[in-house]
Amino acid sequence: MTPAPLLLVAHGSRDPRHAATVLALREEVAAALPGVRVEAGFLDFCVPGVPQVLERLAAEGVRDVVALPLLLTRAFHAKADIPAVLRAATAGLPRLRVRQARVLGPSPLLTAALERRLHEAGLAPGDRSPTGIVLASAGSSDPEASAVIAAIAREWRRTGWCAVRPAFASASLPRVADAVRALRAEGARRVAVAPYVLAPGRLPDRIACGAAEGGADVLAGVLGAAPEVVALVVRRYGQEAAAPAAASAELRAALGRPA
Repeated sequence: MTPAPLLLVAHGSRDPRHAATVLALREEVAAALPGVRVEAGFLDFCVPGVPQVLERLAAEGVRDVVALPLLLTRAFHAKADIPAVLRAATAGLPRLRVRQARVLGPSPLLTAALERRLHEAGLAPGDRSPTGIVLASAGSSDPEASAVIAAIAREWRRTGWCAVRPAFASASLPRVADAVRALRAEGARRVAVAPYVLAPGRLPDRIACGAAEGGADVLAGVLGAAPEVVALVVRRYGQEAAAPAAASAELRAALGRPA
């Protein structure tokens, strides 16, 4: 039996680096899932859009698709935006079943990817105890998403960093520059900013500006196609592809489709 294709659903950005990063992740995931067709679609700004990908798959006779949001928290896009897009896109495709997988975060694999990017940016293993970390998220008006970032920061601090503070590029406080200054005032000898974002764009650039404004010593890169991110995408796909029929029926009901 042919496995269900995997559709990576990305937000999209006017910044061409965003789409390039998402497509690089798609290539790595495809290499890690031999035999599974892996596509990428965007909600806005970039092509192909999610509806266009689903229409193409349906025209080729595909009957089952796993849609995986490339999101690090379960905020508005995962709860409302993406289900609405999938519902609208499949309204005229009655033979196509689309199952929305869980968002990527939180996960220990993402924390491991953050550590990888910090080390690539110049932090050595021995730099852990004197270093304060700013865990910098894009930000969300959804309190659940902000609470998740705060919880990740608390857990991450237990691994030996002198402190880990959450910060946000938009919607929530504190801003990145303020978090950098606060860590410095608390006695951190070195401050590093770890962007908790997948791909470049306007908000990641705002994180970088905040790191520079606050005087951070280290700015890590975005998570991108880090091996840990690839492994997590593969895991989420496997979880949804193996979901029992009852769970699939529940998702179909959420999308307004008959069981």
